[in-house]
Amino acid sequence: MVTEGNHEVEISPVVSPTGFKAFNARWQMPYRESGSTSNLYYSFEVAGTHIIMLGSYAEFDTKSKQYAWLVADLAKIDRKKTPWVVVVLHAPWYNTNTAHQGEGESMRIAMEKLLYKARVDLVYSGHVHAYERFTRVYNNEADPCGPVHVTIGDGGNREGLALMFEDPPSPLSLYREPSFGHGRLKIVNETHAVWGWHRNQDSNFVVKDQVWLQSLSSSKICSKSADLEISPSSKDEL
Repeated sequence: MVTEGNHEVEISPVVSPTGFKAFNARWQMPYRESGSTSNLYYSFEVAGTHIIMLGSYAEFDTKSKQYAWLVADLAKIDRKKTPWVVVVLHAPWYNTNTAHQGEGESMRIAMEKLLYKARVDLVYSGHVHAYERFTRVYNNEADPCGPVHVTIGDGGNREGLALMFEDPPSPLSLYREPSFGHGRLKIVNETHAVWGWHRNQDSNFVVKDQVWLQSLSSSKICSKSADLEISPSSKDEL
């Protein structure tokens, strides 16, 4: 299951004025099943998890079709059926690598509040060719009811790794490393999951970053109304 990146845009004035011609021909996703009118954003469910694939390179402002679809899709989620909600997109909303700084900021400003109110658990992104995991965050502040943002764009590419991170590091960034690797998310049950990142450069792959996560749907503090003011200093499991 995939979502588009910047290399899939391929806008050509005559051949493909709206872009994504090759992507849409080769990677047909089940978007109609989730009420979407575009192959560039859709959702599906697996293993007690509602997974939302957003399009970083489709229109996403508050008047866009993607925004309207996201509002409708989030409203249909049944947390008793799918206690976990995960979002996947290409350009990260949070990033302390010097590469691709700020490229996801406009989308974050447009859509972050929707994800926060829906108590999305995790947001995965790529684009930056390195690994980075943030604490639970909302609006550039630590928040126990915000999603954990993970950048995992380190699978390998012809451009090489993004080696430089900002210094000093942000307190929101809990682990970052410019190495090739892969991640594994294991949904254990309706309340807990474990995320691990494996560095691939060693003769035997090594788990270098691992964290247990509690679903926000089972969190006492986050099960309250999303409209309530929630102190960033409140303690809760990641």
